Amino acid sequence: MNCGGRSPATTTIRCKYCSACLTVTPGERAVQCAQCCGVTRIRRSTRLPLPSLPRPAPPVGHFPCPRGKKRAVLIGITYAGARRGCGELRGPINDVKCMRHLLCQRFGFRSDGIIMLTDDQKDPFRLPTKDNIRMAMHWLVQRCSYGDSLVFHFSGLGAQVPDEDCDEADGYDEAICPMDSFQKGPILDDEINEAIVRPLVHGAKLHAVVDACHSATVLDLPFLCHVSRTGSWQWQDHRAISGACKGTSGGQAVLFSGYSDGKSKFSVTPEAYASVGAMTHSFIKAVESEPCGVTYGRLLTSMKAIMTNGGGSCNLQGPIGAPVSKIANFSGVQEPNLSSSEMFDIHRRSFAL
Repeated sequence: MNCGGRSPATTTIRCKYCSACLTVTPGERAVQCAQCCGVTRIRRSTRLPLPSLPRPAPPVGHFPCPRGKKRAVLIGITYAGARRGCGELRGPINDVKCMRHLLCQRFGFRSDGIIMLTDDQKDPFRLPTKDNIRMAMHWLVQRCSYGDSLVFHFSGLGAQVPDEDCDEADGYDEAICPMDSFQKGPILDDEINEAIVRPLVHGAKLHAVVDACHSATVLDLPFLCHVSRTGSWQWQDHRAISGACKGTSGGQAVLFSGYSDGKSKFSVTPEAYASVGAMTHSFIKAVESEPCGVTYGRLLTSMKAIMTNGGGSCNLQGPIGAPVSKIANFSGVQEPNLSSSEMFDIHRRSFAL
């Protein structure tokens, strides 16, 4: 529903949840409300097309030229000052710092092979805006080849919007919210899949860790592994009912994310405490606690145990983790999920980055 005047370049719609007036950005399919944080799908008839000009390649020149076989994009967003009346998240920036330490110290990633986007940066190209996240995703998979080990980590807000492509079993697209999501809208799972999953060639592997609500299938991967009622890990087929291809170009993509039944309460950490997100904490702590060569199954079980016993002190290794004393469950996560571009025996295959 239009709620104001319309020019050739702009239009407005009503928020589905609080009826606030929202400005539609050309080319976007959803918009997030700054008042209630709800995400409203933009109907096809209301969408504004992008200007009919040749679409240039993302200007990744602002990032270092990809070198080496190990690369990572780490994104942490507090939304400080962006959410009216909602406050900011405590933990995402520490999540990114702790993840960087883990990758460099445990898995041999080079500093110049890691892009960090956080909303405390002074460099405008290191802020986690929608455009910068898109550029970073393109940089991550640029010229990927056999033997590449890629990591994508996001800590912040997630969202759900009604699916219109008939490629979601639950009828909803998942999304991550950039720092300017209230102006430009979230990044939907369809776009994330196209950006960093489909370009993976044979022998290239992507591991993603997403600490956000509604993140269980945010990479749109076709297979989901979660804990069954009997307590065992089981695979579910989440291939698109429309028949759309959501796999790679021969490589493998794996996502560690969290499950919530929608009833758990998000924790609020007092400002005096330095904190990390519950999902990120469980992943890093499990990796640090388990020996090299741990299987995916053992790693998931360890993460679940850490989440179950969570809420206490953090105790992560390294100079970044030491001062962090609280765990902030801003995503409402209750237990870990694993999704993948292919099914495999999680009790036999070893985890490595």
